[in-house]
Formats: sequence, structure tokens, C-alpha cells
Amino acid sequence: MRISPEIQSKLICPSTKCKLIENGDYLESSLDPKLCYPVVDGVPILIDNNRSIFSIEDFTDRKDTTFKLAEITPGITIKKIVNNILPSINTNLKAAQNYRKLIELLPNDSKILIIGGSIRGQGMDEIYAKQSFEIIGSDVSFGPEIDIINDAHDLPFDDETFDCVIVQAVLEHVLEPQRCVAEMHRVLKASGLVYAETPFMQQVHMKQYDFTRFTHLGHRRIFRNFEEVSSGPMCGPGMALAWSYSYFLTSFTTSRTIYRFLTMFARLTSFFLKYFDYYLIDKPGSYDAASGFFFLGKKSDYCLSDRELIGLFRGRM
Repeated sequence: MRISPEIQSKLICPSTKCKLIENGDYLESSLDPKLCYPVVDGVPILIDNNRSIFSIEDFTDRKDTTFKLAEITPGITIKKIVNNILPSINTNLKAAQNYRKLIELLPNDSKILIIGGSIRGQGMDEIYAKQSFEIIGSDVSFGPEIDIINDAHDLPFDDETFDCVIVQAVLEHVLEPQRCVAEMHRVLKASGLVYAETPFMQQVHMKQYDFTRFTHLGHRRIFRNFEEVSSGPMCGPGMALAWSYSYFLTSFTTSRTIYRFLTMFARLTSFFLKYFDYYLIDKPGSYDAASGFFFLGKKSDYCLSDRELIGLFRGRM
């Protein structure tokens, strides 16, 4: 397996929550040997078929789930070349500096779980460059950074395994965000850190695997069992406007060819809107109209009350 022996010893069955026993190319539940999970190319497939919208067979058969595998595997394609040439309408103004802050707060030998970590997220390069960190990439898709396949609703790790959990652009794609955050809280060590980025003003992406959006306070509420270190917009109103414009144009057609043309046209004619966010990102109006928010927090025994929550409003009064 790609994960270290120390993390392997922390693996638990997603169904019974008991220890797993290695048996050839499978991991078996120590409570019920009939519950067994394959290891595919060094990647354990720890999916509970009875509780997840995904199945073990999705991954043994290498089906496309949240990502088209052909698009995230290394290699040059015409689509990738065109995508690199066209200006992007996206800009994340806070990710890189937030990850630098995270590095400063973490012990040198930290164990870090990245949920949705089959591909490297924006701004994460410095985290990956830190040689003393052990990074576990978990996801419901194969990808270049994948170490373990699991559903975030049932993290297959012992309590207090990790120093940090990162969940970037994931919580909009899960059915029960609060349940996933509770799992993050469980697997974090005392005073462990969580870092999340989640959309607010963004249209549907990742097709059928897109369920939820959060305001700033809505995002803070799902992390109410964490002490806030910092939070706020990371993608501003300019990016939100560019997304809306692009989706407005493409809504006129059902033709795949015309859709691609309109997407390219939208990028060429609206990419400049993201530059307004350098001015707008920390203003009160961004808290009402941002494309997305981040939260950096520390595991706590205290639960933020809803009365305290509404006092944290930072938008236009």
C-alpha cells in the first residue's frame, strides 16, 4: 500500500468501525471477515456498499465517478492544450497564503488527510513540498495523488489519527456535510487543524455530484465544534459574475459543440472580471456575494451557539 505502516495500523472498517486485517490483496474486518475490501494498485477501496452512493465495484472496474479519469491522468490532449491557452475565469486569492499559515501552525512531522485529494488542489504546492509531512490523499476517484478510496461520510481511520484535515472544494459534493465535518473532528488529534474551502455563488459543477452551497455564516456553522483561526471569502464577486455569465450563455444550447464554443467565448470575454476581486475580496460586500469561502479552525470541545453565530455577520449592514 502507498500509505505508511503507521497509518495502515490506524485503518478501520467503514461498516463495523473495527480494525482491518490484511489478507493478500484484501483488507478484512476483524469483526466480520465477510466484509472485505480490495487493494487496487496499492490503493485500499474502503467503501461501505450499504451506506455510500458509491460502490466498491465502481473502483475495481475503474469507472468514472466524480472525475473523468482520462482528463486527470498525465498526458497531453487537445482539450488540455486549449484549456491552458484560454484565460481562466477562476482565481483563488487566499489559498496559497492560507496554506503557508497552515504550515506555520503545524508540527513538522504532521499527518495530513486531504479529502478530495486525488488531484492536487490550488495553492497546495508548498504543503506537498514539505518533506516532513505525511500526506494521505483520499477521494472517491482515482487520480495522481490518490492513496486511499473512501467516502467522507465514513472516514476509515481511528479517532485522533491526524494533525490536520484539508477539504478543498468538496463539501458541496457530499450528501450530508455536517456528518462529514463530524468525521473530520473525530479523526483529528486534540487541537488538530481543519482547512476548508467551499463555494457560495457558483453554478452546478461535477454534474450529478453537486448538492449544497454555503453563505459565510452557514459555512461557519457546520464547523461550530472548531475554534476559528480565520475565515472569509477566497474567491470574490468578480469570479462569481464570470461564472454566472458563462452559464447564462451555455444555457441556450444542448449541443455539445456549441456549448464548447460558448464556454470558450465566455472565458475570452469575461476573464478580466476576476481582477476586480483583488480590490473587493475583503470588503463587506464580498461576504454577501463571494464565489466561495474558506475556514481555518482548531478542534475544540466547545460548540459555537447559534446566538453567537449570528453575531459574526460581516456582510453589508
